[in-house]
Amino acid sequence: MYVIVLLACFILSIVLTPLVKRFAIFIGATDQPNQRKVHSKLMPRLGGLAIFLSFFIGYIILKPVSPYALGILAGAFVITITGILDDIFELSAKVKLIGQFAAALLVIFLGGAQLELINFPFGGQIEFGYLSIPLTIIWIVGITNAINLIDGLDGLAAGVSSIALITISGMALTMGDAFVATIGSLLLVSTLGFLFYNFHPAKIFMGDTGALFLGYMISVLALLGFKNITVISLIIPVIILGVPISDTFFAIIRRFVNKQPLSEPDKSHLHHCLLRIGYTHRQTVLIIYSIAALFGLAAVIFSQATFWGAVILIAVLLVAIEIFVESIGLVGQNYQPLLKIVKTRRNS
Repeated sequence: MYVIVLLACFILSIVLTPLVKRFAIFIGATDQPNQRKVHSKLMPRLGGLAIFLSFFIGYIILKPVSPYALGILAGAFVITITGILDDIFELSAKVKLIGQFAAALLVIFLGGAQLELINFPFGGQIEFGYLSIPLTIIWIVGITNAINLIDGLDGLAAGVSSIALITISGMALTMGDAFVATIGSLLLVSTLGFLFYNFHPAKIFMGDTGALFLGYMISVLALLGFKNITVISLIIPVIILGVPISDTFFAIIRRFVNKQPLSEPDKSHLHHCLLRIGYTHRQTVLIIYSIAALFGLAAVIFSQATFWGAVILIAVLLVAIEIFVESIGLVGQNYQPLLKIVKTRRNS
């Protein structure tokens, strides 16, 4: 039954996406090309609606039971409606943020999901207390926007989200968390069905409907799968979501270095940098898929490592990320502190 429903959701997503495409064109939910965007022709968006509908129908059939379910679904409806309105009317950043906050609050107060404490590996714990709610909101809103920020190339956000969902669902399954594994699997097959039309050259964009919905759901699943455990285990979802988190983090650094407002869009995200140094559209997407897969593999290894093994893995990841960021100019062409040290020592 479980596998049949997953297959049905995958096929349903493939069937619904062309219908959503026609609907998007009919109501004018289209993406106009401009100097900041990569595409050069008018494209229908709203494709995330096909992902949401496929997922929701699969959810109704399987009915996974959890005390968090009502809050998650309520938040999913709010975030999806926010995305639909943005795809049609292009909402302001402030209005979209209000929708994201509302979805996060529904998960917390209606679903009861929040980051409450961290256990240390050598004993003791930190209870967040009153900080629990703001930290949970920051996590959900932050990851939601991180997925939204990487939605800049055909198939990029859908593919990276799928890789994250494979990792989250697989690890949830091994930990015996049937609810997270089921929700993650339904999301995965629904996204893969949409990716059939969204991979380069795309016939439809997921728009904010898809990016906000996927970002919200992934953030909540990661929270449920790894909350209230050790410091080391809490890092797992951060590693799984390494691509969108890194891109967002260095976008903040870049704007700080260049003295630009944080809300100001630019053309220097990870995918822009790879395109600029000569990779094709398809190559850039596949490279980022590979990086996301490596992060997923690192998260699995990390979950099985000893404390010091985990520390070493984190150190290696951080150095590798920094070298990669400096090599492609993610912060700026002149930002190369680590590479300059290496070059200086090599020359000396």
